[in-house]
Amino acid sequence: MRKILFWISVSASLIISQIAIAETVKIGFVTTLTGGAGAIGNDMRDAVELALDHLGRKMSGSDVKMFYEDDTFKPDVGKQKTEKLVKKDKVHFVTGYIWSHVLMASRNSVVGKGPFMISSNAGPGPVAGKLCHEDFFSTSWQNDQTTMAMGEVLNQLGIKDLYIMAPNYAAGKNMVAGVTRTFKGNIVGKDMTKFPAQIDFSAELAKIRSANPDAVFVFYPGKHGLQIVKQYSQAGLQGKIPFYSAFTVDSLNLPRLKGLAEGSLMTQFWAPDLDNPVNKRFVADYRKKTGRYPTFYAAQSYDTIMLINNAVESVGGNLSNKTGMRKAMRKAEFPSVRGPFKYGNNHFPIQNFYLRKVIKDSEGNYTTSIVKTVYTNHQDTYAKDCKMSW
Repeated sequence: MRKILFWISVSASLIISQIAIAETVKIGFVTTLTGGAGAIGNDMRDAVELALDHLGRKMSGSDVKMFYEDDTFKPDVGKQKTEKLVKKDKVHFVTGYIWSHVLMASRNSVVGKGPFMISSNAGPGPVAGKLCHEDFFSTSWQNDQTTMAMGEVLNQLGIKDLYIMAPNYAAGKNMVAGVTRTFKGNIVGKDMTKFPAQIDFSAELAKIRSANPDAVFVFYPGKHGLQIVKQYSQAGLQGKIPFYSAFTVDSLNLPRLKGLAEGSLMTQFWAPDLDNPVNKRFVADYRKKTGRYPTFYAAQSYDTIMLINNAVESVGGNLSNKTGMRKAMRKAEFPSVRGPFKYGNNHFPIQNFYLRKVIKDSEGNYTTSIVKTVYTNHQDTYAKDCKMSW
């Protein structure tokens, strides 16, 4: 009788265990889905859905449920939506976040509260440094890194006098800090414009014309990027003063900019022609699904889902095993669009950065192509301030 009761107990435990393991994987994705910046958020969502398609829409045999939330480009709204995901929807992962100010407003609603937080884009300095946390990861970059690479490029090109323009918010400040950290010439002018309200840059462009620098560097994401490139041309500066950028020209605005952006140079960790099997499949299937080239926002979002899948598979779908999932994410042994993926001590990628150029492909579509590698296995400068070790 005791043996029978024992085996009944064991069987019941196994059944309960299997039920727990079969728990649905809940992923919250906070991004901008409406308004002028909505195109970016929808681009990210398209990449997430493609990644789920590639996974058969399951992780370790469990169903996956996505919760997409629109932050409407506002920190307070982003925080509210984040709190909803954590408290009401009880998600296991909170991801997304285009904007640094939205991420910073939302961070404390996630870290230490149960779910993992994974930024698919924003990378403000504090979360890479003193505010690093064992439950926070990034699948993008720390904000300064891309423009640090641009500073090196400007040095190599022999630029002596540089004029800088960027929006006055967290990411804009980080981007400026990055380029000024590595550029060895003179900063002859710097304008930090109101964001997101200001889209007329005529006053700043007049100052650039008067300063007549060797080059101009700008950082303007989303619709602001479209505006600055158009207005730069309308002001008669295109072709007279070389124009360099970061996160300003992308696959979303290239079809509208067309020839205005052809030949322009930028730095980034990724490009559609990055030569590895995962990226080739991602780009081909994304174009087939959407009819356009993916942006870096999309590439990062795709990697986010693959990172999560790797974590879930590592623990056999047992979502209560956070220690196991964290260990797996730190190893980052997942199929990434950038090739081999490695994390630094602060959970930000250690990765290459490339110089990219806008070109026209064989079908007449505008895209970007890698010119050369600027940094190899680059780690952000804030990692030294992160006290986390593993």
